Amino acid sequence: MSDDWTARALDADVTAASAAVQVAAVGEAGRQADLLLGRWPAPGSVEWHAEEGTDVPRQRERAWQLLQLRIGLGAGLDPWPTVLGLRRHGATWDEIARAAGVTRQAAHERWSGRVNALLRGPS
Repeated sequence: MSDDWTARALDADVTAASAAVQVAAVGEAGRQADLLLGRWPAPGSVEWHAEEGTDVPRQRERAWQLLQLRIGLGAGLDPWPTVLGLRRHGATWDEIARAAGVTRQAAHERWSGRVNALLRGPS
């Protein structure tokens, strides 16, 4: 009987289960970043309108993404989607490197080829 359980555990397709755990972990990283940065102004609020036309929302979004990168790396998540989002929204390699706890050169060598290829699109 024990061998049946072991065989089942070793033969089961875990692709969907792994993806579900990854999605949950990414969602939780975002929630934790929200908790650490504090509440954002509610859309339509006085505070929200006061920030319209300023760099504050963009700066807050970048800070949130950098924090999410740090949290994700600390949890062992794949940083690639977050790094891509950061570059797409104008984060520098220095900012990404600092969040990742590596040198600018190390971050650039690790992710720039893949990021640049995707952001440039098909040739």
